[in-house]
This record gives sequence, C-alpha cells and structure tokens, in this order.
Amino acid sequence: MPGTEVHLAHGPYTAVVTTRGGALRELRCGDRNLVVGFGPGGAVPDYRGVICAPWPNRLADGTYPYAGTSYAAAVNEPERGSALHGLAIHRAWAVQEAGADRAVLRCRIPSGPDYPGDLELTVTYSLSDDGLQGTVQAVNAGTRLAPYGVCPHPYLVAGPSPLDDWSLEFAAGTYLEVTPDRLLPVGLRPVEGGDFDFRSSRLLGQVKIDHAFKDISRDAAGLARVRVLDPSGTGVELEWGPEWPWVQVHTGDKPVGPDRLGLAVEPMTCPPDAFNSGTDLIHLEPGGSHSASWTIRAVDQRD
Repeated sequence: MPGTEVHLAHGPYTAVVTTRGGALRELRCGDRNLVVGFGPGGAVPDYRGVICAPWPNRLADGTYPYAGTSYAAAVNEPERGSALHGLAIHRAWAVQEAGADRAVLRCRIPSGPDYPGDLELTVTYSLSDDGLQGTVQAVNAGTRLAPYGVCPHPYLVAGPSPLDDWSLEFAAGTYLEVTPDRLLPVGLRPVEGGDFDFRSSRLLGQVKIDHAFKDISRDAAGLARVRVLDPSGTGVELEWGPEWPWVQVHTGDKPVGPDRLGLAVEPMTCPPDAFNSGTDLIHLEPGGSHSASWTIRAVDQRD
C-alpha cells in the first residue's frame, strides 16, 4: 500500500507504522513480536498502536464545556456512552518523511463543533539500538485557546506464554477508581495491598486491569517504566518521560473475540474525562505547542 505505511529497520529491530490512526502497526526484535500487531488493511482493531488526541481515554457523553462554549464529539463507545480516544484516530494522517529507520506522520484536527482549536499533530517514530522511540507534538495553529491531552496506545507482548503467566512491574502508588458500568473516574486510591500493587514484579494471573495510575516512581532523569516478562525470560519495557504524569494499563479483556492478547500500556498527559474535570489538562495558547516521548525496548533475561 504505497504511501500509507512505512517499514523501518535498525539492528535487530523492525517496525511498521501506518497512516491509519498514526499507528505503530508492528514492532519486532529479531523473531519476537514486541506489540500486538494488525494487518495492512481495514480498521485498526482495539485501537492498537494509535495516537489518541486531543484527549486520551474516555470523554463522558462526548460533551464538554470550554471557555464559555459547549462542544460535542461523536460517541464511538455507545455501550458506555463515551467518545473514546479523541479525534485523531478518525483523521487522515499523511507520511511527511520516510527513511530507513525514521518516519514522520502528520494530521490536522480543525476547529468545529467538537473542538475549539486548529490542531496540527506530528508523530515521529525512530529505531535505534535502544528500541523504538516515539514523539508526538501538537501545535495549536488556531486563534483560540484549546484543551489538549494525548497518549500512545500499544499493546505489549512479553513472549509466547499466555498473558496470565507474565510478570508485571511498574512503580505506581495510586490508581484511579472508576465506575463499573462506564469506567468513568471516581477518585484516586492507594495500590498498597490490593490487586493493582505491582511495585515489585509479580505474576499477573487472572487480574483484570483497565485503570489509570499516578504517583509513579521515576529515575533521576524523570523517566518511568513498565516492564512485563514472559516465563521464558523474554520481555518488553515501555519507558516515558515527565510530560506524561499518568499511565493507563489494560489487560486486554474482551467479552467476545480474542482475549488478553497483550498488555496495553498508555502513558497519558491527563486522566479519563479530563476535558470535564480539568485534571492535568493542557491549555494550548494560539501558536503554543506540546511534545512528549516514549520508548519501547526488548528485554531478554535468558542465560
């Protein structure tokens, strides 16, 4: 499909990125899949690898007020009455640059009844010895203040064993409790002693997770990490910077169809329904910009 995707390679790493949702379609290290991929045509299943902007996660009823005006976006999760994962997933992305190990994709979200800004989004994917680096930049090219939030949406694959047999580690101190029916925010709760306490690596088992986490431990450079390991010793790590104070983790549970194929790890600039709560919401001035990066790398603990 010329012009719609780019194949990248560097050392043992290969990747495919696509104009469908600005998504990472494949990522491999040697013969290992590091993410749950999808085919070269048709809709992107389960939002795999897409860029979610100008809001991540759920927007209740698809409506929100901003700067004295009410806005309404299409509800694309009717069972929960939410506008899920923003507007960029529905826009046409275009390849701006395509190299051996680097690709740049771009899309525009125009102002309208669903959004006040005129947003120019750019995602850059590059491969190096350290794995895949992604950077998403937003510029408000409009004349009005605009709300903004973003996340990537990869499903990580640790190895050949079922997800229940993987071990998970991420040092988050709190999680966002949500309503059972619509998965909308209730309030922050401590992870200590509960099912979502993965501050030390432990087996996932049958735990079901579809929650946002905060109060994440970081290194001296402000980097946070989620690591998932297969019993064979292979694994994958996602690392993100201080621009993302939240992370959504989801065990990929499905009531029908392929279930628990991978672990969604989504660094987020704001929590679900932030366009209504205002929590950690970014306000882009006309001409203002925001940039945030993440890395996915292979882990191998085999002898």
